[in-house]
Amino acid sequence: MPPTLPELLATVLFVVAVLHTFSVQYFARWAHRFPKGSVAENLLHFLAETEVVFGLWAAVLFVGVGIVQGSVEEAIHYIESLNFTEAKFVLVVMVVAATRPVVTLGEAILTFVSRRLPLNESLAFFVTALSLGPLLGSFITEPAAMTLLAIVLKRRYFDQGISLRLAYATLGLLFVNVSIGGTLTHFAAPPVLMVAQKWGWDTPFMLTHFGWRAALSAMVSTVLVAFTFRRELQALPPVQIHNRRIPAWLTLLHVLFLAAVVYFAHHPDVFFGVLMLFLGLTTATREYQDNLKLREGLLVGFFLAGLVTLGSLQEYWLRPLIGQLDGSMLFFGATSLTAITDNAALTYLGSLVEGIGPDLKYALVAGAVTGGGLTVIANAPNPAGVGILQTSKVFGSEGISPLRLFLGSLGPTLVAVVWFWLI
Repeated sequence: MPPTLPELLATVLFVVAVLHTFSVQYFARWAHRFPKGSVAENLLHFLAETEVVFGLWAAVLFVGVGIVQGSVEEAIHYIESLNFTEAKFVLVVMVVAATRPVVTLGEAILTFVSRRLPLNESLAFFVTALSLGPLLGSFITEPAAMTLLAIVLKRRYFDQGISLRLAYATLGLLFVNVSIGGTLTHFAAPPVLMVAQKWGWDTPFMLTHFGWRAALSAMVSTVLVAFTFRRELQALPPVQIHNRRIPAWLTLLHVLFLAAVVYFAHHPDVFFGVLMLFLGLTTATREYQDNLKLREGLLVGFFLAGLVTLGSLQEYWLRPLIGQLDGSMLFFGATSLTAITDNAALTYLGSLVEGIGPDLKYALVAGAVTGGGLTVIANAPNPAGVGILQTSKVFGSEGISPLRLFLGSLGPTLVAVVWFWLI
């Protein structure tokens, strides 16, 4: 069956959005050529916001669907037919996980473990945070783990004047390890969630087929990066944390709210209610709180909603492509395709292929999580990390370069290929 006009339009706009994502730094550079505060400067800075890209082109698609279908009601019907639960969930879990009590608790756990390592403090925390931290995503969800780690790493490393090479190596390592780190369970990684129920995958299955590979891959990649940049990491002064002591009862309440959001992850009306209660708690205990990451959460949610809007009409070419590949081709094909489309969308489309065998199921999901760190759009939590880390002074006014992110994640991705497919 030939593609429909809306599908063709969505594919064209999807390609434009991907190209736009890789071009944001150029828009940032162009903005500096115009007088500060001018319309041109503001417009170019707007186009340089990574989180805005897919939402912007999704809005164009909405208008385009209305035009080609001859009715705005058809465009509204398309939007209302989509499932934006994941985008809403990432928004909420990011706001809850980015609070001072949760971040302080997570940092305390990582610090406790890192002090048991016979290494320099900065080097030991780097190894612990980027090998153990992503595995927490299997229990508190990947978006929560990404948010927590991005905040901690920003303060301890990105804001300490590290080199650009180390910054992109750390960013790529973080994205890859978070992508694979959520595979110890069947409920925390978006690409696993999309297929777990239909294929009957539970936590014991994930541990025996994916989890141990993820843990070893994250450890090996982190050690390699830490060894490569050991001199620079060892030269960093220890960061003094001067947070006001947080009452244990308040930390416990925050953990319970985070657990409630995770538990009701598939029920947006419920977890938004949890968020409203949580906002009341943070207002009442503002002396123990930092500014909530509402803006960052909204931008990341907008990014993912745009990705869903554009990506949902790509099934006509993705699904047949997936169905024609064998094991190795499917693994490496999924790893490559993940760079230009969300890995959860990829596994979802793969689950629609009837009669797919156990080996192909493994190849599809393994490839999807392996390639989840190559670009900002490859894995749902990545925009959360970008939203927090791109404000760091190390990236300057142009923000994070998609090309340098790709190069920084290439090494850890190859290590993941070894553990998930070659061993």
